[in-house]
Amino acid sequence: MEVTELTWKNPRAIAKALTIVENNDEQVTSLMDQVYPKTGTSHIIGITGAPGAGKSSLVSSLIKQFRGRDLKVGIIAVDPSSPFSGGAILGDRVRMQDHSLDKGVYIRSMASRGSLGGVSVSTREAVAILDASGFDIIIIETVGVGQSEVEVIQIADTVSVVLTPNSGDSIQTMKAGIMEVGDIFVINKLDLPGADKILREIESMLDFHYHDDTERPEIVSTSAVSGQGINELANVFIDHKNLLKDTGRWEELRNERAQKQVLELIRQDLGRKLELLMERHQGEDSIMEQVKTQQISPHRAAIKLVNEVMGG
Repeated sequence: MEVTELTWKNPRAIAKALTIVENNDEQVTSLMDQVYPKTGTSHIIGITGAPGAGKSSLVSSLIKQFRGRDLKVGIIAVDPSSPFSGGAILGDRVRMQDHSLDKGVYIRSMASRGSLGGVSVSTREAVAILDASGFDIIIIETVGVGQSEVEVIQIADTVSVVLTPNSGDSIQTMKAGIMEVGDIFVINKLDLPGADKILREIESMLDFHYHDDTERPEIVSTSAVSGQGINELANVFIDHKNLLKDTGRWEELRNERAQKQVLELIRQDLGRKLELLMERHQGEDSIMEQVKTQQISPHRAAIKLVNEVMGG
């Protein structure tokens, strides 16, 4: 496909490009060669937190806020993979259906495909496609799978951790190390009992972790149902983007992500080649047969296979 077709005004072209990356089609490399030079302008926001924290409702409310400011918004809702088809469960699309007729909003559910971090390899390419299509803001809403979800920081400019009162997720999240991940902490469902308690807990943890007020994450209390705090939260996201640009961190993040993506793609490619090689080494006198009969250790077998792939 021609990348000139990629624009927020052409959802069909976007859908076609996203399908190519989700299916890891042979056109991926050619597509990304054209897409990558057009990226770098979108503000990428990661919304993470435990299941039931109201992330999807919060995202829906944020869409209204950003659209009210004439900002075009792309949404990638990373869903748990179906154990049968590998496809995404479309719950997020149902919850965000109020925006389905808005041409300035594009929503795509993507399968996590078993990725521990809640974000699959293709999510990076999907972000690039929406970026190249001219969306001002791209929101990644992750599945909420706990500790390993911190991987979202490798994709987003601004990471928001969503917590709720009386759900026990405050302690769980702090233990999971997400305190170091969040740029913004959102106490959602503030009308529930215990909102003040969790606010004090987060403030206490931030006091312990951060001694420089310029780096200290913001805390915003919201109610996605009533809309309370949503305008303030949208302002905090925009302020964080401006801070990143003013400090030069905006470009640093893009350089860091590019290096991590190259490394990730190398691992993916080598992994496929090693799997094929292992399949060929299953017969008599093969490396894997030597491991099976304890003639060599798995460590030695791994070295031999890697050297064979690398031509060493």
